[in-house]
Amino acid sequence: MDRKDILKTVDHTLLTQTATWEEIRGILDDGIKYQTASACIPAAYVKQAAEYVEGRLPICTVIGFPNGYSTTAVKVFETKDAIENGAEEIDMVVNIGWVKDGKYQEIEDEIRQIHEACGGKILKVIIETCLLTEEEKIRMCETVTSAGAEFIKTSTGFSTAGATFADVELMRKHVGKEVKVKAAGGIASLEDAEKFIALGADRLGTSRIVKIIKQTDDGTGY
Repeated sequence: MDRKDILKTVDHTLLTQTATWEEIRGILDDGIKYQTASACIPAAYVKQAAEYVEGRLPICTVIGFPNGYSTTAVKVFETKDAIENGAEEIDMVVNIGWVKDGKYQEIEDEIRQIHEACGGKILKVIIETCLLTEEEKIRMCETVTSAGAEFIKTSTGFSTAGATFADVELMRKHVGKEVKVKAAGGIASLEDAEKFIALGADRLGTSRIVKIIKQTDDGTGY
């Protein structure tokens, strides 16, 4: 697969607690240079980032991150604030406790409210697959589809594991045709990226792929 095709799927991501503006600016510069799908950064930097990129790169941020157990009202506020500050894409974390409680209608209602708050911008719903049973993953595929979100996403990258090939395959099988799949967390090689895409992932949440390609461009190898 051509590396440009891979890069077009990448949400170039930096969400560590210690992320500085200098580091985030580097992510933005790389995203512009390599034409990634977006840059996914902490909400506190969205306004500054949007002003910096001047429309050359979509800015993505996270809501209810990484645990997902904020109230719906808080998540809706976070979403509206992020959109007002210039975010083009929102990655929200569902309430995992609600999944375990079987509160799928409440989860669907929350996703709908956040999707409305996006005002037409892209919403990706993180279900944290490493914490769910196969039955819960399937139910969440159905719930995200019913709620009308644009994407379902595997992981925050802050829990016990990231994306797996099996999870992407399962999600692609059980979400609606109009729902796209984002694999995130632990994608560490071009070979893995290609396989995730082949299995049906439309987006990849990672910074590693860009780093690998930069190393190749610099002649330092990979």
